[in-house]
Amino acid sequence: MMESPQNATHIGHKIIALREAHDVSQEELAQRIGCSIEEMALIEASPTVNGLAPLIKITSALGVRLGTLLDDDNGMGPALMRAADLESTDARNSRASLETGTTDAPLEFFSLAQGKVSRHMDPFIIDITPQTKEDISSHEGEEFIYVLSGVVEIVYGKDTFILEPGDSIYYDSIVPHQVRNGHEGLSRILACVYTPA
Repeated sequence: MMESPQNATHIGHKIIALREAHDVSQEELAQRIGCSIEEMALIEASPTVNGLAPLIKITSALGVRLGTLLDDDNGMGPALMRAADLESTDARNSRASLETGTTDAPLEFFSLAQGKVSRHMDPFIIDITPQTKEDISSHEGEEFIYVLSGVVEIVYGKDTFILEPGDSIYYDSIVPHQVRNGHEGLSRILACVYTPA
């Protein structure tokens, strides 16, 4: 279901608000992140985006943290996430497919640092379904991935790494990379993303 334009969690409307606050046109932002103006319009019209890569490019282009789009960033103390809260609507951020326009998202991420002001890392629990196939992306920053369950394939430059539960990888995200499910069931990872503002 499409969220209302007034909903603060609507990713597209947050992007528009940030873009306008930085006096950046839709066309200029599209150029900065390397997409067409039609793709940019589709992103801004959607309450969700397929994967973190487009959001990382957008926030980098606007000079803001990734968390600025993903939560309300209104707490001054530590961000505490209880296990019982992890599956809540507030913690969960579904990603709809831009190709199909559906809300049957193959990827769900759960923010573990909602409300932490001025953080430099964005930690997530990410569920990856078998049909997930994210584009290869490249952006400034670093990423750490720890596999909690399932099998995950990491394409990093010319190499492909197969990770199983307990395995982890830390890489520079400027190198072209892709994270995908490596088996027929659901895979779950802990991911920490650092993007310099």
